[in-house]
Amino acid sequence: MGPKRSDKTVGIIGGMGPEATAELMRQIIRATPAEDDCDHVRMIVDNDPEIPSRIKAIIEGGGEDPGPYLADMGKRLEQWGADFLAMPCNTAHYYYDVIQQAVAIPLLNMIELTADRISNETPEIKRLGVLASPAVFTTGILDRAFKRREIELLAPGKDEQEEVLVAIKRIKAGDCGEKVAGTLSVVCRKLVEKGAEALLIACTELSIIGDDLSAPVRHYDSCRILADDIVQKARKD
Repeated sequence: MGPKRSDKTVGIIGGMGPEATAELMRQIIRATPAEDDCDHVRMIVDNDPEIPSRIKAIIEGGGEDPGPYLADMGKRLEQWGADFLAMPCNTAHYYYDVIQQAVAIPLLNMIELTADRISNETPEIKRLGVLASPAVFTTGILDRAFKRREIELLAPGKDEQEEVLVAIKRIKAGDCGEKVAGTLSVVCRKLVEKGAEALLIACTELSIIGDDLSAPVRHYDSCRILADDIVQKARKD
């Protein structure tokens, strides 16, 4: 049985990385109130690992521009029947406007959705520690969204940021062991020592081991927030 007429189909721009894309799908399934297969959200997924590197393009310089590639993926997903799009990569939201301008269907903005959720659920939070790729801090894509909501973002120190990047690369290589989670838990504690009142996992690779992190304060996960909103939008009618 296919999706009910009232349901909408989400098109997922994936591959950044492949397991992070699968993590979003898992989160969507977990967030969906369902009693049988037919109750779940229909997903059309383009899990393309050949998207040009965001790190090479944004941080290292000289890398191929991922924007046109991502826009083409969005157009294909629209042609295949997606009613709206989602992209489980915070860094790739640097190209949000390029993708949105290429399609006639909406692209959910994971960063804006995350900022809204935190601001609405815990308005008392004014200092938020962030675990993310260095490219997220370089582009400032998170800062703009949270500044409008009067929330200050705290980044790990230079050494800790390098540890986060190493952890992201290890997860991409399939290492989701206790050592990786332990390293990130130390970074979380240091962010709290700097004054973070809550933490944000703003890298879908890190979402894969999010449940294993030991954090002394509440932590949010942009991937889970995106999954919740996908379910809401798909079931809006």
